[in-house]
Amino acid sequence: MRLDEFDYVLPHDQIAQRPLDRRDASRMLLLSRAAGRYEDHLFAEFPNLLQGNELVVLNNARVIPARLFGRRAGLHSQAPSRATRREHLTSEVEVFLTRQVDPQTWEALVRPGRKMQPGERVLFGVGELEAEILSRGALGLRTVRFVSRDRRSVADHLERLGHVPLPPYIHRLDESSDRERYQTVFATRPGAIAAPTAGLHFTPGTLEKIRGRGVEICELTLEVGLGTFQPIHGETLEGHVMHEEQYEIPSETAERVKKARAAGRPVLAVGTTVVRALEDAALRSAESGDLLTAGKAEARVFIYPGFRFRVVDALLTNFHLPRSTLLALVCGFASRENVLTAYRHAVQSSYRFYSYGDCMLIR
Repeated sequence: MRLDEFDYVLPHDQIAQRPLDRRDASRMLLLSRAAGRYEDHLFAEFPNLLQGNELVVLNNARVIPARLFGRRAGLHSQAPSRATRREHLTSEVEVFLTRQVDPQTWEALVRPGRKMQPGERVLFGVGELEAEILSRGALGLRTVRFVSRDRRSVADHLERLGHVPLPPYIHRLDESSDRERYQTVFATRPGAIAAPTAGLHFTPGTLEKIRGRGVEICELTLEVGLGTFQPIHGETLEGHVMHEEQYEIPSETAERVKKARAAGRPVLAVGTTVVRALEDAALRSAESGDLLTAGKAEARVFIYPGFRFRVVDALLTNFHLPRSTLLALVCGFASRENVLTAYRHAVQSSYRFYSYGDCMLIR
């Protein structure tokens, strides 16, 4: 399939730059997966729109302050010369953490990339945290090792000095309030570098109302990483290779999913990250004849039209960028024609788009 088949026009002023005052004040577009009919709602209506027999699956990944800004300590770990001293001391370096290797070592994107070769060192804060570039990898990634220069741990420094990794289409610096609002209320497992944004609409009251309807809720963890927002560079979907993302499905969640499917109850995924974890696990489990196997794995599946869904029956999701893997996933779930027609209605009706924007319920 051609990438340009997943395009649409969105005015820039409909890209949400900030969250609404209340999490559950977002609008929600209800889309029929089979018929393509759509209705305008508010997310606050979500509990009452449920049938009452669903199994709702949440991603409990917690966003880490993954964006760090430092300064070069000297080319290839050597002190700068008199001629380059000013450049080295004033040149800003951005280190964007993508995946933890061990407590001191991360895979990261580094800017400016060409200047940051193995052996380069970066200082953060007033020098209390230092990083060394160990090696270069695929997709522009660097392996970076951090060292604390005081009594605090590397993890403490990263939490204190790091910035909230807001997406590039949010054209402002992160603020202290983003540490709470770019986080779901059920986020408990640190490691994500982007929020599972469909979950941002939920409040503790929403979860209470859902349980009050008799709806089951369970959780899994997918550490949102490069795979979620890595752009498609080719002209067709088939040539794209997804970056791996780590996930873990607890035994209790796997059992609940299997019981729901056996009973004919719908499994409702809150977010594309939940879809990716469940369907990747289902593909792996199919080899052994099981529906879903608990445990840890790395999601490699790329979902687009033509994919056969084995677990997920309904999806709550935000609106996604044109020509993206996330939009391809949603189109694979509800058909490209239905989804893009609904998107055009959302644009004409002034819905707010992307991470801090409104959402869709597809079933």
